[in-house]
Amino acid sequence: MSATLPDTAAVKAWLTDLQARIVAALEQGDGLPFRSDAWNRPEGGGGTSRLIEDGRILERGGVNFSHVLGDRLPPSASAHRPELAGRRWEAMGVSLVLHPKNPYAPTVHMNVRCFVAEKDGEAPVWWFGGGMDLTPYYGFEDDARHFHATCKAALDPFGSELHPRFKDWCDKYFFLKHRNEPRGIGGVFFDDFSEGGFDHAFAMTRALGDAFLTAYLPILERRKDTPYGERERDFQAYRRGRYVEFNLVYDRGTLFGLQSGGRTESILMSMPPIVKWRYDWHPEPGSLEAALYSDFLVAKNWV
Repeated sequence: MSATLPDTAAVKAWLTDLQARIVAALEQGDGLPFRSDAWNRPEGGGGTSRLIEDGRILERGGVNFSHVLGDRLPPSASAHRPELAGRRWEAMGVSLVLHPKNPYAPTVHMNVRCFVAEKDGEAPVWWFGGGMDLTPYYGFEDDARHFHATCKAALDPFGSELHPRFKDWCDKYFFLKHRNEPRGIGGVFFDDFSEGGFDHAFAMTRALGDAFLTAYLPILERRKDTPYGERERDFQAYRRGRYVEFNLVYDRGTLFGLQSGGRTESILMSMPPIVKWRYDWHPEPGSLEAALYSDFLVAKNWV
């Protein structure tokens, strides 16, 4: 925590610009426009959801900006920081999830956010959080190396210790305890970050958010036209079930949004459009599906 006064206006300006830049790049790649849906929250604040469904490349994708305010922190935000219970708060961020149609193209998630809690007579408490992670259905080492290397390059100017620390945090956070398996191949994740003062923490968050298109678009471009059949689509739908399980059971952002009276349509835009579950299924030994489990859904240093 830091007593440095947060420049929330600067954060908001960067976040709205980040959303616009990412959507513009995705629209250019997909060839179809994103829907724009501005909304207001009765308790305070609002946002703009940008969504595509049944695109040429993206089966479903959302890039959301939100800036919400409240009088009392919801339980998900104050459970691990009980001293903040009852404070006024504001939270702003950009959150995206992209589900490509092609099973060989991975799902990706990215989120960058700023949180401020205030109480009369006391300095505001603020922090940044976020990260990005990749969830392939069919694994490729060059994709994994590129994604992790881009994250590392964004963080290294702010301290060589950040990437291994945030990578490990990501591996532990995006883990389905009830399945004893990771959600994907990870990336980086951080929360409650105020180290070095506001300017330093904001600059680090900006660098990571600005690196998203560099991290993901080359992978999407490589995989979007790979031939596939019903077998691959079926496995993709099965593995997407893990994504749903994580978001509804563990994800702090989803829980915070629902508990704080957020807009349900925007919060749940991360859900894939077609999902399957089956009882006690296991991939065929030696198959590409089995290789996802043995070679990619394991703890590994990709860079």
